[in-house]
Amino acid sequence: FLVDGTPIRVFHNAESRGIPYPKNQPMRLYSSLWNADDWATRGGLVKIDWSKAPFTASYRGFAADACVANAGRSSCLNGPQKSWWAQSLDAGARLKMQWARKNYMIYNYCTDYKRFPQGFPPECSLEM
Repeated sequence: FLVDGTPIRVFHNAESRGIPYPKNQPMRLYSSLWNADDWATRGGLVKIDWSKAPFTASYRGFAADACVANAGRSSCLNGPQKSWWAQSLDAGARLKMQWARKNYMIYNYCTDYKRFPQGFPPECSLEM
């Protein structure tokens, strides 16, 4: 997943290791604002400044480059191998993602022991 050309999340295809990969089912992108004091603010350490309310979000120039699912089949399955879904991050892109995560990531479910006391989801073992 990229935001303004900077990778922020990678979901590796590890089907060969028994980890499901979302390639044949439709997905949606949602965006919203809500009070997530208890989980998205480092366990409540970062307090919301309510004097800045109301909070709004807007998007300019939004474009989604995505595969289209139809009858359980993805349009990406027969696409060219140079397409985004057949690529990996190079060293420069990995550095950009590490920078973005260090400077902007507040919550990572792969480190949320409270949410997953019995152990993290299997894809978390693939995190960079």
